[in-house]
Amino acid sequence: MKSAPSPGKPPPNEMLVHTTATIVMVVAISLSLFQLYTAGITAMTALVQRSIHLGAILFITFLTKPALKTVRKDRLNFWTILDWLLVLAAIYCTYYICTNLTDIFERQGDWLVSDRVVSLIGTLLVLEACRRVIGNIMTGICIVAILYAMYGPYMPELIIHKGYSVERITTTLWLTTEGIFGLPIGVAATFVYVFVLFGAFLETTGGGNFFIDLAYALTGRFSGGPAKSSVVASGFMGSVSGSAVGNVVATGSFTIPMMKKVGYRPHVAGAIEAAASTGGQLMPPIMGAGAFLMAEFTNTSYLTIIKVALIPAIMYYLTVLMFVHYEAQKHGLMGQPKESLPKAWAIIKNGLHFIIPVVILIYVLVNNYSPMMAGFVAVMSTAAASLLANTARWAVARNQGQQNDNGRLSLAQFASKESRMILKALEKGARNAVMVSVACAAAGIIVGMVTLTGMGLKFSSLVLDLSFGIKALAILLIGAASLVLGMGLPVTASYIVLATLAGPALLDMGVPLLVSHMIVFWYSQDANVTPPVSLASFAGAGVAGANPMQTAFTSWKLAKGLYIIPIVMAYRPLLGIGDTYELMHWDVALTMITTTLGLVAFASCIERYFLRKATWTETGLFFLAAAGLFWPEYWTDIAGFTAFAAAVLLQKLYTPKQLSRATAAS
Repeated sequence: MKSAPSPGKPPPNEMLVHTTATIVMVVAISLSLFQLYTAGITAMTALVQRSIHLGAILFITFLTKPALKTVRKDRLNFWTILDWLLVLAAIYCTYYICTNLTDIFERQGDWLVSDRVVSLIGTLLVLEACRRVIGNIMTGICIVAILYAMYGPYMPELIIHKGYSVERITTTLWLTTEGIFGLPIGVAATFVYVFVLFGAFLETTGGGNFFIDLAYALTGRFSGGPAKSSVVASGFMGSVSGSAVGNVVATGSFTIPMMKKVGYRPHVAGAIEAAASTGGQLMPPIMGAGAFLMAEFTNTSYLTIIKVALIPAIMYYLTVLMFVHYEAQKHGLMGQPKESLPKAWAIIKNGLHFIIPVVILIYVLVNNYSPMMAGFVAVMSTAAASLLANTARWAVARNQGQQNDNGRLSLAQFASKESRMILKALEKGARNAVMVSVACAAAGIIVGMVTLTGMGLKFSSLVLDLSFGIKALAILLIGAASLVLGMGLPVTASYIVLATLAGPALLDMGVPLLVSHMIVFWYSQDANVTPPVSLASFAGAGVAGANPMQTAFTSWKLAKGLYIIPIVMAYRPLLGIGDTYELMHWDVALTMITTTLGLVAFASCIERYFLRKATWTETGLFFLAAAGLFWPEYWTDIAGFTAFAAAVLLQKLYTPKQLSRATAAS
């Protein structure tokens, strides 16, 4: 029985809600089909394809995200009417570009009144969408960038420029590929979208649960097994996810309760999930859209990006695993009994069709197909594999007269069920892409203004001056800037802004282009796990029921590889890119070995644990080992390895009491 509406408040308009939801669903599904069409069948002119993509994203945004938190969208009021007016404006601005494309190209700079009006409206629409989806901080940065472009002559001498009119700013942003429709939204509207759709298909068809179950089956019996499952599962999920926070919620709802059940303290369980989910953005093949953006920024093949990114990502996860293992050993947290764990082979057998699309994806990438085509193939193969597997199960159940869900369905009912699943995945892909696409559109405003005013060169000079030409200091300054930006920007937007502003400074210091972008990209992740904001940590704390700041500081400790590895990249050929730009070289192999050992030594020093609790002498040796192995000199590598070997020997040969007596006797 429905409850009566509160006195003085109009009842919800169910017809309005249903109609809006239906329209959003149709637009979302249409957008996903359009993206698949342009990815795998016929390419379109960049400005047209990007404008249609953004127009649909704005349509979905204004109908699903309220203008204010207190506004309810289930009633017909001023705000609902405003949302529909914004939707109509977004449709017209998109239509204007598509129907006047040739004329727009021909009259570059000689703009009509209609060009100026549409450009102004389009820019305001993006700012409003950014405010609704991302928040006031990102919107404020965009507005500051526009004001900086307008009032250049009144700026301090260090950042002064001639200034630009509103007409020049808005038309640059909306009618060219130098602003809103620039590289960021171009990547979001092509590579990123199809892989977000791939993730939506995996999740909808059960692939997400398959990878989580597989991780649990493989690691659950080890000490601290659920926590190690969390790390592995988050790596799997993060490879197709665009959000560390989303990764925490998706995998954490399963892994955090498991960790707490075997004895992990709530804040530690939340922190482990946050650190692991953040690493998912560093793990190929997608890297939260970073791989595609980096490929475009550096004019490097996508396959090369994921090759060079793989080893550092594995090192990051190794560091997190070491911290997790030490935590489990120190507190005596044992794994789950083998009998209580799912069988890995049974999971693989039941979910083999989820592995097939991943294998096909790898094959397509290795054979140098474009990332867009690879994403298209991944989506189609996932849908086909799921459909074939479900059809086979339904046919077997029907033939054997089983009374389960499949056995009771007629052919028409089964076809309807599978169709609804595919439509749900198409809709989910569009909804999941909203944040990334809006962030990229807003970032296009910032990038456009930076390019127009020449601010990139000024910022680069500032970093060079403040760092005194020292690469490590410059990287730390970039890290500090990324932390501030990350408080209000999604990771993708943070990377784009940092790459535009700070990337040139590293290039001027002699850091190779790809290495510079990888450093910037790694540091753009730090706000997820670094207090005081630490969004992924707060999400983990919410799932774990833990203190948010305690969780944040713990995740900050666990994610130390996020801060160390980029500095190593700047000084040593960790990415396989040295002076000769060879992907494999003996110096590369040495760097990988020393960095890995250095990370293990660092984790052992921080936790004061290796095979057992470390004495202060052993802790000091682990610290010296880490410092020596990270330092870019051969003699320090030898010294660091010697210190590490000495610490390990002491751990194996002596108990703490024996070591104390031996030290006292000497």
